[in-house]
Amino acid sequence: MPNRKPRNTARARKLRNAATPAERKLWQHLSRSQLGAKFSRQMPVGPYFADFLCRALKLVVELDGFSHDLTVEADAKRDAWMQREGYVVLRFTNANVMENVEGVVTMIRTEVERMKAERD
Repeated sequence: MPNRKPRNTARARKLRNAATPAERKLWQHLSRSQLGAKFSRQMPVGPYFADFLCRALKLVVELDGFSHDLTVEADAKRDAWMQREGYVVLRFTNANVMENVEGVVTMIRTEVERMKAERD
């Protein structure tokens, strides 16, 4: 039997329960496969947690609040790791979600459709 590392589901649950208003707002559009792909919230991806993850397409959606202004270098390292592992990372600011959720959803939908077409 393979030696698999258990997922940190307790931390994922804690992150989901502490979701920002922007995360909650975007989740209303990503849940229930509304964009033609199943997304999950606060999912472990290697040593990181993705705000939103579509496993089938290896698509990660990250929302950045004020604190991310202070972690630009760490975010770049994280994105580079995910890209090396075959993930596509889309980043949006919390402000963008709160002020223009339809535009954010359109960009995610476009990427989902592109990735699905590429896969077929």
